[in-house]
Amino acid sequence: MNGVRAKRGDDAAESRSFLIGLGRGAAGAMLFGIPMLMTMELWQLGFYIERWRLFLLLIVNIPLLILLAHRIGFERTSTVAEACRDATIAYGLGIVMSAAVLIMLGDIKPHMPLSEILGKIAIQSVPASIGALLGRSQLGGQAGEDERRDDGEEDEDEGEGGAVPDEISTSYSRELFLMAVGALFLNLNVAPTEEIILIAYKMTPWHALVTICVSIAIMHGFVYAVAFKGTHEISEETPWWHAFFRFTLPGYMVAMLISLYVLWTFGRLDDTAPTQMLMSAIVLSFPGAIGAAAARLIL
Repeated sequence: MNGVRAKRGDDAAESRSFLIGLGRGAAGAMLFGIPMLMTMELWQLGFYIERWRLFLLLIVNIPLLILLAHRIGFERTSTVAEACRDATIAYGLGIVMSAAVLIMLGDIKPHMPLSEILGKIAIQSVPASIGALLGRSQLGGQAGEDERRDDGEEDEDEGEGGAVPDEISTSYSRELFLMAVGALFLNLNVAPTEEIILIAYKMTPWHALVTICVSIAIMHGFVYAVAFKGTHEISEETPWWHAFFRFTLPGYMVAMLISLYVLWTFGRLDDTAPTQMLMSAIVLSFPGAIGAAAARLIL
């Protein structure tokens, strides 16, 4: 009898923990997605974006969510199936919260064509689903899970400051992935706006060079210099350039590639000269680099 009660108690605790995770996910989708949910350019993009580009963005978001869920899912995940479950839940929360907010704001109305309604919800669900998973990480996770994550990855992260194997390790791949997530998330905030194109048009090559240098300096400073929570420390035996060339510069290249992809997805590179494409990517890589650095600190 006691065993049955104990089992029921464990089941109730697990259910409660899962519901709390759902609540945090919904809050995260709202908190991190609200800037895009209230951006007119994204409303318009949902109407006129080419459907195959939107479909590709939705497909790309799936493995991204699975990998992110494995690190900061709603519950502790130890298998691919569990990570897929959390990713599916996050996507569902992103869709539901996006639809609810857009309906509340009057941007979705019954008389609209179904394709326009689906397009608006779909494009907003990408950042909202990422926000749903970030909500678990930033709005308070289980202490045991956080300790598990820190204990399980501490040895890998130590390699950054000292003995790092010659081959690309799992830790290194994870760092690049997190930088890609951070860059994508911030890029989705600003890429649809006309200001990116306007700034790129007004910039000179010297402005672009300064922007690149400042972006790289901010990336490196955020992670290694200004003592934010989560700052990575470099051991005294390790030369300063080690982390710079191993993490910061590759991270900036990741931010640049993500910027190009997002600009292409939103049609910002269509009928554009190569030099102007590069300028636009440099401009967008500025917030992308900040997002990439922040992701290394907070995820």
